[in-house]
Amino acid sequence: MRAFPGIAPSVGHREQPSRCGGAPPGTFTAMCPNSTSTACRWDGSPRDTRPRRPLRVAATSPSRLLRTGQSGRCRACGNPIDFYQRTDQRPIALHPAELAAALVPVSCRWHLSCGIAHPHGDGSAWCRIPHAVLCPARIPTLRLTSHVEEMRRRLGVRSRRLIDSGDFAPAAPPPPEPNASSARPARPVVQLLLGRCLADRPIEDIRCVAQTRHRRRCPLPVLAPGTPKGIWKLLPAGPQRGQLTLPTGPMAVYDLSRLPYGEQLRWRTQHCPAHAAAPNAADLALAGWQVFDPLLHAAHIRTRLPHAPGDQA
Repeated sequence: MRAFPGIAPSVGHREQPSRCGGAPPGTFTAMCPNSTSTACRWDGSPRDTRPRRPLRVAATSPSRLLRTGQSGRCRACGNPIDFYQRTDQRPIALHPAELAAALVPVSCRWHLSCGIAHPHGDGSAWCRIPHAVLCPARIPTLRLTSHVEEMRRRLGVRSRRLIDSGDFAPAAPPPPEPNASSARPARPVVQLLLGRCLADRPIEDIRCVAQTRHRRRCPLPVLAPGTPKGIWKLLPAGPQRGQLTLPTGPMAVYDLSRLPYGEQLRWRTQHCPAHAAAPNAADLALAGWQVFDPLLHAAHIRTRLPHAPGDQA
């Protein structure tokens, strides 16, 4: 045994061979190889392998959308945007970066609180601004400051670069749907929870927005087999909730008002039956509903009931 200066070996002390980190207790070897076990670090200490915990949203959270599902790109200009829910549960696209509140018009100032976008400032020196104000593909409808105009020009240059490099192509407007056609509507009007909403796709193609255990969007449809279905009806296209008075006329509506409240709420949150029963299920995308307005969505009004297979319950 090697003796160090100033340290005397204790009586009866015997040098023990080192124990390899991967060997069971009580087993000793004369030499450990340089490559240790995967369960140990380079010095032989045990490696702490903790299981990955999935992201969850609290049951009391006003917004159940995960941060990974809020980012996207504008279909008109290709610039990045962030989606948030407003106080009326309608989505809004905001610019990803914060701006100085003094450089933004008062009517364009927004702030975030608990994942909800509020249409006014919160008293701080910074605020968020809607992307519709900065989008270079849109014509501004209000007077902007010089700083906001400069940001619009920068986003316009970035859009031109994306188009020239082939990384972005502006979305073409969809052709108007024929009113007399009896095929299933591409964007049907659905009546639920004492109101009417415009869907972003056919009824059978509406997909669950919840996140699965593999951190992907659920592939199951909202119109699941074995669940109660709605009925296509011809209802008057009159004003609702303070809308302007329009000539009353029949329009095809997918009526869900006869279903229980829980089923209507499941359709409104756009969940499949399995994720509707899970209280901790988080959303990976925004629901594709829009509040139906007869003036803004006149192109999607159908005057005949669809007769395609599967449309009539």
